[in-house]
Amino acid sequence: MIKIAAFFSLVFSIIALDAAAAADANHGRQVARRWCVTCHVVAANQRQTTSEAPPFAAIARKPDFDVNRLATFLMNPYPRMPAMSLTRVEAQDIAAYIATLRR
Repeated sequence: MIKIAAFFSLVFSIIALDAAAAADANHGRQVARRWCVTCHVVAANQRQTTSEAPPFAAIARKPDFDVNRLATFLMNPYPRMPAMSLTRVEAQDIAAYIATLRR
């Protein structure tokens, strides 16, 4: 039974990594500029608009940052965020874009 659970865990991890690798960070940047820019700093040349929403680069540098977890969060956003109705692909793309800001 433990071997079966370990196998499915491995398969799920591989699928999750494939989904993250397939994400389009450039598209994520475009979607972020459309939906997120009013509250978050989404690019280096943007000024902070509010102190309540963290800049995307700060999100990317968090020690527990995880692309897949962020994409899932974006599908069910925080109550203070607008109802964006992002598709799964858009959420993955935004998360992939944020990951590029980790530097």
